[in-house]
Amino acid sequence: MKILLLSTSMGMGGADKLLLSAAQEMQRRDHEVLIVSLTPLGPMGLEARSVGVPTESLEMRRGWPDPRGLLRLARRVRSWKPDVLHSHMVHANLLARVLRVFVPVPVLISTIHNIWDGGPLRMAAYRATNPLVDLVTIVSQAAADRFVREGIVPRAMLRVIPNGLDTERFGVVSAEARESLRQSMGLEHKFVWIAVGRFELSKDYPNMLHAFARVRQRAPDSVLLLVGRGTYREEIESLARTLGLADGVRLLGVRNDVPELMSAADAYVMSSAWEGMPIVLLEAATAGLPIVATAVGGNHEVVRHEESGFLVPSRDAEALAQAMERLIQLSPADRRRMGERGREHVRDQYGLSRLVDRWEAVYLELLARKGLAPASSALRVSQQA
Repeated sequence: MKILLLSTSMGMGGADKLLLSAAQEMQRRDHEVLIVSLTPLGPMGLEARSVGVPTESLEMRRGWPDPRGLLRLARRVRSWKPDVLHSHMVHANLLARVLRVFVPVPVLISTIHNIWDGGPLRMAAYRATNPLVDLVTIVSQAAADRFVREGIVPRAMLRVIPNGLDTERFGVVSAEARESLRQSMGLEHKFVWIAVGRFELSKDYPNMLHAFARVRQRAPDSVLLLVGRGTYREEIESLARTLGLADGVRLLGVRNDVPELMSAADAYVMSSAWEGMPIVLLEAATAGLPIVATAVGGNHEVVRHEESGFLVPSRDAEALAQAMERLIQLSPADRRRMGERGREHVRDQYGLSRLVDRWEAVYLELLARKGLAPASSALRVSQQA
């Protein structure tokens, strides 16, 4: 098949990483894949090119509905003639639907990656353009329930397909390698928390820092590693200083050694106000980390409360702090068992191959429905998914 993956961006987000990994898996299965980003290519787009995944940009500015982007996409679709156009995230989803008014597309699928994809105008745009798409997939049951309940997407055209992860990249790291990295970072005898993500409103880092300030009062040897970048980085740095956390919070910026950093940590923490199904939680679980996270979106589908971590209400710094303290007080053996249960759960349910199986089954099912692929092929892939 010829599969065009249309993404709002190819920067550092979880969905961007997912598209790159999925595109590589599709290539291994002998599909032709083209990634197109609405905005200029970021780290994931450049990495995609470096590993041999054809990747292009429509060069649209963020927050600016430039009609030239639609014209560029129309020309590319006409020339490349994909069998499937699979769009990801709200801006790409809406652009792909508008494109179909002007350019024939055999199969068009929209994927929603969050439980909150914007305000009333965006949701109205989804409702108005639903007839232009063949199927909508969404990354968690919690997000699906919200979109159906609010009448944004009809249940009949919505399918839950959870995110997936290349679990081999986040395998077990030896104790020697872990201690060597901790020593090089000056983390010996510290309890190390790690959080990876963009510094944006949805991640609610102020909630995390207020919780961590409480934790430090009772566990002064705790350290919090923050990996990422974003709009609110300066505000986060300023808040850390205001809360007296300058020596306990380390902002590491964008890193290409996240698996290694996770191996050096003792636990993962997430304070998001809303989510879909975060790739980073899958990564943390695969790295064998026990997790404290807010009970938003699909987090509860990844983190099993009391088994692989603790879930708490969002926007509640005291509850988050109590759960972090509870995890610190567990014995190292109990924390290891928690992490191992999380790793097994993610490997069983959220492997990258399983995700691509599901996407392939959907592609072939929709092509067969239109008489463009043998129904037997769709059935075969569906049975594998």
